[in-house]
Amino acid sequence: MIATSDARPAIRRLRRTRWQLTTLITAVTATCLIILGLVATTIDARSRDKAMDDAIDRVATGVNRSVSLLEDDTFDISQVENYDLANGETAVLVLSNDGAGRWQERYSHLRSWLPKEEIVQGVVDDATVATDTIFRDGTDSQGRPVRLVAQHMIWDDSSIEAVVIAGANPGVFDRERALLLWGLVVGGLTLVILSGMAAHWLSGRSMRQVTVMLEEQERFLGDAAHELRTPLTTLGLVTAPRRRNPHEVERALDDARALGSRMERIVAGLLARARMQAGVTKMERVQLLLDQLTEAVIEEFPNAGIVARTQPSVVVGDPGLLSLAVRNLLENAVTHGAMNRGAPVEVYVTEGRVSVRDHGPGLNPQVASNPFQRGVTGGRGSGIGLALVAWIAELHGGTVTMEPAAGGGALATIALPPPVLGQS
Repeated sequence: MIATSDARPAIRRLRRTRWQLTTLITAVTATCLIILGLVATTIDARSRDKAMDDAIDRVATGVNRSVSLLEDDTFDISQVENYDLANGETAVLVLSNDGAGRWQERYSHLRSWLPKEEIVQGVVDDATVATDTIFRDGTDSQGRPVRLVAQHMIWDDSSIEAVVIAGANPGVFDRERALLLWGLVVGGLTLVILSGMAAHWLSGRSMRQVTVMLEEQERFLGDAAHELRTPLTTLGLVTAPRRRNPHEVERALDDARALGSRMERIVAGLLARARMQAGVTKMERVQLLLDQLTEAVIEEFPNAGIVARTQPSVVVGDPGLLSLAVRNLLENAVTHGAMNRGAPVEVYVTEGRVSVRDHGPGLNPQVASNPFQRGVTGGRGSGIGLALVAWIAELHGGTVTMEPAAGGGALATIALPPPVLGQS
């Protein structure tokens, strides 16, 4: 994560946005599941109520067809007593009148599951005036809920009437409904939790690249500010207004041009790294002559006293990045070798290797363990130039080393892999 104070507000905003996205997606998922759950339970409730009504109506209809009236107006319920549905899990009650309006029970099964007599009488009265089967909700003799169906029976040429009542406790259906509800609740909560976790993970994954880009931006700004501070200060001193003779003016202009070129190289290197790490650009891979590339970079240091010994060497890589790496090595050598003006900076190019040797004080013990680590410096510069060299070498699949040179000074070497046959 970004460690600088300027970047923390941006990271905090990203984190808040991540949690807001997680909350929004979780809330939308929960809302959709609640709506679907309500629709499902409503449809299921209607379906179960209809199934229960159909079940008790089927029993009542079967009992109705099993009851017969003999010629002497006596009831024949022998078929009812042998009817399977009339002796199953559904309560059954058959009542008839005597032609004078008095009702009496002729057959009953599971009578305790049906309402008391006064309530049954009310159901009978409603059934006798209805033109079709009636359904009622009530309570049985023990106060438990019961669903009732009543069918009115009449016979031609007889004043006797009968009513068949069938009832069932909806508790069985309610238990199944409760299982469905628990399944919906548990399943819905599980889906909400999983969707929240997935949303949080996906939003974090999508923002990870943004965080990396913020880190690279902050690193670029920090590196640029650090690297440009010294040349800008020097440029200010060189161009400070004062009385100069023509020779001093010409020298100041040369120094200003050199500082401008140095700052241009610094910014170009930092931009190249930032763009490549952000995925904006890709490294170019072409066959090039490492010796000619190195000689072209040496020409940018006309007064540095650099001695080059080169051999033809072909590598595959990005010309701009490799030029930047060689240039940074030369700048480092020229800077530290300036303490010994009598000894030049020596450059050796062999097969896939560029070695730069200076005659300065050698490796500082503080940087000897890893002189190419970002921010590590022996006292001059910021260490960013050598860190760019290491990054470029790694990007090309090569290595970079720095070690004490025999006779004093330091020897830095970039080693690149040989080109693969057919690679361009």
